[in-house]
Amino acid sequence: MPIAAQAADGGDAALGALARARLAEDAGDPGQALAALTTVSSLVPDLPGLRGRMLEQAIEAGDLEAARSAAMLLWAKGDRRFDAQLVLVTDALRRSDWKAARDYVAGRSDRADGDAVARLVTPPLNGWIAVGMREKLPERALLDTGGRAAPQPAFQLEAALVQLAAGRKDEAAALADKVTLTDRTSQLVAMRLAATLDKAGERDAAKRLRERVALAAGEREDPVLLLPDQVVTGPRGGAAHWFALLADGFARTPNSNPKIPLLFARVAYWLDAGDWQARSALVEALDANGRKVDALALLQGGRAPLPPVLAMRQAELLADDGKAAEAVALAEKAVAADKPGRILLVRYADLARRSDDPRAAERAYARLEDDLGDDDFDKALHGSILIARAELLLQADDWDAAEPLLAKAIALRPNDPNVLNFVGYSSIERRKNVDQSMAQIEAAWAQDPQSAAITDSLGWAYFLTGKPAEAVPLLEKAQAGDPGNAVIVEHLGDAYWQAGRRFQARYTWRAAALLAEADMATRIEAKLRDGLTPATTAP
Repeated sequence: MPIAAQAADGGDAALGALARARLAEDAGDPGQALAALTTVSSLVPDLPGLRGRMLEQAIEAGDLEAARSAAMLLWAKGDRRFDAQLVLVTDALRRSDWKAARDYVAGRSDRADGDAVARLVTPPLNGWIAVGMREKLPERALLDTGGRAAPQPAFQLEAALVQLAAGRKDEAAALADKVTLTDRTSQLVAMRLAATLDKAGERDAAKRLRERVALAAGEREDPVLLLPDQVVTGPRGGAAHWFALLADGFARTPNSNPKIPLLFARVAYWLDAGDWQARSALVEALDANGRKVDALALLQGGRAPLPPVLAMRQAELLADDGKAAEAVALAEKAVAADKPGRILLVRYADLARRSDDPRAAERAYARLEDDLGDDDFDKALHGSILIARAELLLQADDWDAAEPLLAKAIALRPNDPNVLNFVGYSSIERRKNVDQSMAQIEAAWAQDPQSAAITDSLGWAYFLTGKPAEAVPLLEKAQAGDPGNAVIVEHLGDAYWQAGRRFQARYTWRAAALLAEADMATRIEAKLRDGLTPATTAP
């Protein structure tokens, strides 16, 4: 029987509250949805599926008390679902009720062996609970997971954290030295372990571990690795850091359900709101679930200043909210340090470009250029920066200032089809260096003939140089590759007209008009009325 039909037993009030809950859920307002479902529960307390929905909305809204209440009712009725288990374990850890925490972890033990998520959660939880219960060798919960083989590196490093929390720093340092960092997860745990080893006075072991993290990470600047060092000193913080790690990992899994990272990030934050990794994971999870306002609120109003990487994230969310000037100012503060990190400079430049503030963008690109070296990767990045700077100047119709930047970009990346295409197209649409521009676009197309953008450039170059018969098949191919691109469709219409195919030209222009923005729409309307003229030819 549908839930609405069963809710009818509670009368019109229950049906109305259920409808309000559904509308709030659809609108992404879990707080209002939870309030409406609470009303339903007071009228029809045994409505099937109600407690599960209340639990889900409480987790989304960040209401721990409501989540705990719903989870306890589900658990008592034998519904041992994973989110209820995680909430109840979190509540027990917050209260230092180690026995209850262990009982909740064991409450789904029949499913643990076949549940890949449980296999990631249970050993670290059991290790940290064992620390709270002052058991001997609490790290065994992690080190015994490998059977005859060695446990995964992240578990071994987590075991060293557990040993440190149990006061056995020599053993922790020795274990840390043995672990090979094979993946991102082990690198992230290693950073927490290094900070905790430092705090425990094992500075040499911490230094050796950090050196191995840097070696494993290579040139990659991971945003989580840019967070400040934070120690892990006890069960609550240990579970929080591990849950935040899982939230971040699941968020990076292709095609994953965004509710899973949100669940892990939420319980991590409930356990330790001062953990930067937990806060970062929750910000990203909220954003991924369409909750940008709530994500931004987590980064505003705190007592402690945000780390630069989170200040940059705050700036990006502000920009998404239409506060471009405030976002740029905050981003500039985030990169104010002498060596803020390449990834932050790139994000600063991207944000400044989005702001429609050419001066801010130029400052950002100049700052990024100052950070570049002479290796091949940096030369390629420099070419991209030059193109971006030139594009800003071209938008301001300053060809004379843009031209030398385009020439430098070609010199740095002479075989890059995208650079060749941009430089050639920018030149030929302004009727500059026509022969050279045509050669650049042809070279780009020869390297990437499947690119709709480059194919359009070559077709349009033929049109502009008086070769409509050669332009049409290329523009037809480009339009087939990107039929929603209004610029390409208009180009094809103009080429049809110039080739004498007037009926097809008008038909194509009408299609372009459906996709066009204001200026293009006005131009196409004039073409449909008067035909193609020099004044109405696409720019």
